Amino acid sequence: MLVIRRADNSTWEPPGGVLELGESVEAGVRREVQEETGLRVVVERLTGVYKNMSLGVVALVFRCSPAGGALCTSSESSAVEWLSPDDALGRMGEMYAIRVRDALGTGDPAIRAHDGRQLVA
Repeated sequence: MLVIRRADNSTWEPPGGVLELGESVEAGVRREVQEETGLRVVVERLTGVYKNMSLGVVALVFRCSPAGGALCTSSESSAVEWLSPDDALGRMGEMYAIRVRDALGTGDPAIRAHDGRQLVA
């Protein structure tokens, strides 16, 4: 799993971010991953939809495969690493760990809600 340690709060999570106005979802995924990690990726499939109930923010998570580039940090990432799923899950909080678990699945995309820290019913 490709993970970053965020520069602003030192938490470990999958790379990601906010789409720019007029940007397609796939282009935004590719841009965000490259900005934060140095890698170019091919977007494969949607693996989950996650709503932060406290902020009203919806995150779409995609499984990707590497297509070039070289790992590097950025102003947004203080570390970028390839980790085993178990190591990645061990470093992340619940709301990011579940996204990794869902991305490893082969079924339909998951739809989940959280409060910014933990899953909610």
